[in-house]
Amino acid sequence: MTMPVPEPLDSAHLEARLERMHAALDLCPGEVPASLAIPARSALEDVSDRLALGVDHTVAAFFGGTGSGKSSLFNAITQLEFADVGARRPTTSQAAACSWGDDAGALLDFLGVSEHRRIRRESLLDASDQEELAGLVLLDVPDYDSVTQAHALQVDRLVPLADLLVWVVDPQKYADAALHEGYLRGLGARQEDMLVLVNQVDTLPEGGQETLVADVRRLLDADGLARVQVLPVSATRGDNLAAFREVLRERVSRESNAARTVAAEMDAISRRLAGCVAAGPVELEPGLEEPVVEALLRAAGAHVVSDSVRAALAWPLGRALARPEPPARPAVAAAQTTWLRRATAGLPQVWLRSIEDAVVSPDQLAAQTAEAVGSVPLPLRSTPLLHLGWWGGVLLLVLGLCLAVAAALRGQAPWIALVLLVLGLVLAVLSQRARSRRASQEAGLYLEQARQRVESVVERGLSAPTGRVLARHRILQQAFGM
Repeated sequence: MTMPVPEPLDSAHLEARLERMHAALDLCPGEVPASLAIPARSALEDVSDRLALGVDHTVAAFFGGTGSGKSSLFNAITQLEFADVGARRPTTSQAAACSWGDDAGALLDFLGVSEHRRIRRESLLDASDQEELAGLVLLDVPDYDSVTQAHALQVDRLVPLADLLVWVVDPQKYADAALHEGYLRGLGARQEDMLVLVNQVDTLPEGGQETLVADVRRLLDADGLARVQVLPVSATRGDNLAAFREVLRERVSRESNAARTVAAEMDAISRRLAGCVAAGPVELEPGLEEPVVEALLRAAGAHVVSDSVRAALAWPLGRALARPEPPARPAVAAAQTTWLRRATAGLPQVWLRSIEDAVVSPDQLAAQTAEAVGSVPLPLRSTPLLHLGWWGGVLLLVLGLCLAVAAALRGQAPWIALVLLVLGLVLAVLSQRARSRRASQEAGLYLEQARQRVESVVERGLSAPTGRVLARHRILQQAFGM
């Protein structure tokens, strides 16, 4: 089986999916019980609120202790002197943000970044060389080891919200217990979203960088973070800043955590509603109408009438034509039950009830069938030409016999009588064959007209209403990815 291609996790696709889910719930109020619909609508409103903040931005945040140099790294990456470095202020007191590309105002409001602590990189004259980072929101977060409680609270709030956690350590405090025990050891599930920058490697003696990086690696492994990358950098000398920028570029090209979270929440809503729809597609099968149409034709006596048409028109003296009868309700009800059983196979009971409510009742179906079959015109008993031909042949046969008898009594050769007998026989046989052929054609035409009219009854009363309900079922299935 071909697996469906997942939709891109960007705002446009997520918003379109959200709209489809809302519309599907509105379309199926009777099939999705309130006990599921109300929580689903509430959850969709939460998703809508999160989408309003934007999910096309990737939030990368510098976390670090006092003196680690994260603000200097922030300025080096943004190529701006925007964050407060230690020479001006010993610690970062408020989060600062630089955004690339579209306005991230709503997101930064949500993240708690003050307006005067924001800058948009694209607003500068050299923004064209920053296009590879379009969609990035880079944060310089207050120090996690600040004595000011508000700073620590900002860190705690922003850690779960960032898409990329960039932990900045320095050669003096890289083994800080507050970092390893307070944060890193509890983030094992987010190793793919983390990076450790060992800053200030320009201050190390020759050979000291390898030793320092190895020790940082050892500590991270002990914390259960073996998959977290360690990168030695220098904000002042520029060591590995290009490599770090490439990490940011690669991360921007991926879906954001917010987008994955929104998609996961919509998936969870879909799973909670899975019991409201069939496990697979439910469609009206080709040819599903044929058995019920045939049953209704027989119940209305259409076949009997067709047979009587054939018999009456095939015999020159004619026979009485049968008339259609009102179909018996039990026969109609049985045909409709068979239809419903086949048309609703695999559907949850609630959808079966919707289809039963949508289609006509057995009494209505019986009345409409009787009207449809009764409206089919019966053919003329005969046509003058066929009538004349057959009786002409009979007369020639009688005349020929009379002449043959007269010739025999006078002892003459009955040549004229023989000619008349042959002509009469040929004319009678040909007329009868034409009559039989017409009888079959008229009988078939009557049955075909009756069938077409009963098919219209079945289409209006059963197929179309069932199809509309199944269309709503399909929309609900597709909207919730089931």
